[in-house]
Amino acid sequence: MFLWLVFGSFAFLLLIGVPIGAALGLSSAVVIYTIMKLPLIVVTQRMFTAIDSFSFMAIPFFMLAGSFMASGGVTRRLVNFANSLVGFIRGGLALVVSVTGMFFAAISGSSAATTAALGSTLFDEMEKTGYKRDFAAAIIASGGTTGIVIPPSITLVVFGVTAGVSIGDLFLGGFAPGIIMGVSMCILSYFLCKKKGIQSKGKLSLLNILKSFRDSFLALMMPVIILGGIYGGIFTPTEAAAVAAVYGLIIGMFVYKELTLKKLPSVILKAAVSTTVIMFIVGGANLFGWILTNAQVPHKVATFMTSISTNPIVFLMLVNVLLLFVGTLINASAAVVILVPILFPVALSFGINPIFFGVLMIVNLAIGCITPPVGLDLFVVSGIAKLPIEKITKAVFPYLIVLILDLLLITYFPQIILFIPHLLGR
Repeated sequence: MFLWLVFGSFAFLLLIGVPIGAALGLSSAVVIYTIMKLPLIVVTQRMFTAIDSFSFMAIPFFMLAGSFMASGGVTRRLVNFANSLVGFIRGGLALVVSVTGMFFAAISGSSAATTAALGSTLFDEMEKTGYKRDFAAAIIASGGTTGIVIPPSITLVVFGVTAGVSIGDLFLGGFAPGIIMGVSMCILSYFLCKKKGIQSKGKLSLLNILKSFRDSFLALMMPVIILGGIYGGIFTPTEAAAVAAVYGLIIGMFVYKELTLKKLPSVILKAAVSTTVIMFIVGGANLFGWILTNAQVPHKVATFMTSISTNPIVFLMLVNVLLLFVGTLINASAAVVILVPILFPVALSFGINPIFFGVLMIVNLAIGCITPPVGLDLFVVSGIAKLPIEKITKAVFPYLIVLILDLLLITYFPQIILFIPHLLGR
């Protein structure tokens, strides 16, 4: 009865269109009041406790940094640099989307922000060049998936805080899988564009590469400053996020001079709203997870998993299936907060490296960003392209298959994730 009520009420609220953060909180409140017989003040107490963490302060700062850089002309410069690198190849604009997505992921920390930046900058140009609207939208939505894998990633911050794993080490582990995802989408785009007869635009020019690199150099330095500062022991991930925000403000206002005082209030407000949404979801998910823990769900899941097999690979494949399914329904940050207390102890009991498990989990949920019905990137690009979700979903299917193949590769070869952390003695 306990679990039926919490899951049933949650599913019902999602079906009638209640936002996920509110659905998590309301379904938890129903169980707390009717079954657990606790005062409703517990709801706000648990939600506040969940986000009352110094490490979580990194989220608003990374949001600010991404907003400052995006509004300060960074996206256009990154697009120009990516175009100088791959624009001469057949279907060059499609490749530019994936390459720019990887660059911007290292600034924004969010798949939705990366997708929005790519769509607002490149969609119209792709349509003019001969890309069908649904195909262009699918490329852009897929390009945004690396936003929560390549560091600095807000979802990796959420995992690190929830699981008690070093955020810096998780950032190191996210590089290689994010690059593999981006490169594999470039390869797929090349063959799809060749099949559709889309030609290249422009020529390879070393001079253009050097000029666009010089123009975007300060933007590309942001992840270097963030990660260099963390691993050099200069500041913590939270302090690094604050430094990134200040750096983004200086670059946008005083170097590129495209972030004006007039724009500043709306940019800050946008970052504040995005932060509030994420924090509310994390708080609601923590409350939901607390109820599941009281119902001994983690223990039951652990018993079930170990009864199937004691092989870590079998466990990881089951986790992949579960997370791919969950990613179709629940926001990535919410899924992390709900599922980490359940799955993480089981993963440790199988002897699985916590950094590997954390990054693998985020790769799974990144794929969820382009899977209906709750694929966040699909909704973002749907608004930009003015197309229904169903049409974009059909076009995005080949990219979905390639990303799942990437996931299987990463699952079977943990060193893809662990190579850089082990290289630096983590």
